[in-house]
Amino acid sequence: MTYMNNRRKFLKDTGLLLGGLSILPHLSFKPRYQKDKLGICLVGLGNYSENLLAPALQLTKHCELRGIVTGSPEKIPVWQKRHGIPDKNVYNYETMHAIANNDDIDVIYIVLPTGLHAEYAIKAAQTGKHVWSEKPMAKTVAECEAMMKACEKNKVKLAIGYRMQHEPNTQTVIKWADTKPYGQIKKVRGDVGFNIANPGNTWRMDKELGGGLIYDVGVYAINGLRYITGKEPISVTGQHENNRPELFKEVEEITTFNLDFGGGLTGSGKTSAAESVNILRAECEKGWYQLEPFQSYTGVKGKASDGTLLNTYIENQQARQMDDDALSIINNRPMMVPGEEGLKDIAIVEAINKSAQKGSPVTL
Repeated sequence: MTYMNNRRKFLKDTGLLLGGLSILPHLSFKPRYQKDKLGICLVGLGNYSENLLAPALQLTKHCELRGIVTGSPEKIPVWQKRHGIPDKNVYNYETMHAIANNDDIDVIYIVLPTGLHAEYAIKAAQTGKHVWSEKPMAKTVAECEAMMKACEKNKVKLAIGYRMQHEPNTQTVIKWADTKPYGQIKKVRGDVGFNIANPGNTWRMDKELGGGLIYDVGVYAINGLRYITGKEPISVTGQHENNRPELFKEVEEITTFNLDFGGGLTGSGKTSAAESVNILRAECEKGWYQLEPFQSYTGVKGKASDGTLLNTYIENQQARQMDDDALSIINNRPMMVPGEEGLKDIAIVEAINKSAQKGSPVTL
């Protein structure tokens, strides 16, 4: 199935091909936002928006949910009643350009399948609103560059939703890449996987819309290997494996890769649908430290060879992420995880896939 056919199928299944959207009659509610907070508009009302971002926006201090973009009219009354969203802040995919004239909305958050990130992030930037995009940033480096160019042209900020970089235990190991409390880092490992009995027919397992595990969770491992070392790889090798082709028809079941950071520092990574694993580990001259799990909604935990524990808990990772990004906009500071960060990971994903195809290392 071609990309365009896949895209049309997704848009049809989710109602995004609707030519227009009849805004429902005004519901009875009180607006739940204050003017001193940034207004967020969620684009795409799937599981992540409904069950993670929207609840998190009830906990944030510097931003709040004020608008939605959806192609599913049946979701509108539910969201309006639950979150107090007025009719004038409800859009579909063909009317979202009108957000440019809505002072209630300051940020447009793209929460769509990866293959649609670039298209709608660019449309968001063209409204003159700041843009947040879920990870992975896009399917290709070219798409990432187009997103960054659109935001720069329209003088808006761009942030990528890597919630882990906002998490306190993760921030500790990021600092340790510079301070080196256990000596020079020699080797790092980043593995993430789930024992998936049946992936089902989801957009994540669609080669063009989702790209499979290497995009969905592989970027966590890649990003982790980069921030735990504080370095960028100079070459990549990658291998794909598929032991259940009847289930993983378009994407790979397992991907393993190795990163050469130069100076003797190496990294290994894995994404797998055949085992449950979630670890980010650094081997150093004078010991080791690790986060396990290093990407989990329910909390990150870690320890070091000398008994140090990395178990700081925060109530909601998504709320911390969005508040950090809101403060960067309010105070006109650089975003903690800008577009450049997402682009670097996608460049490595492309190199892993290229290496797996040609059977040799790829220089970055």
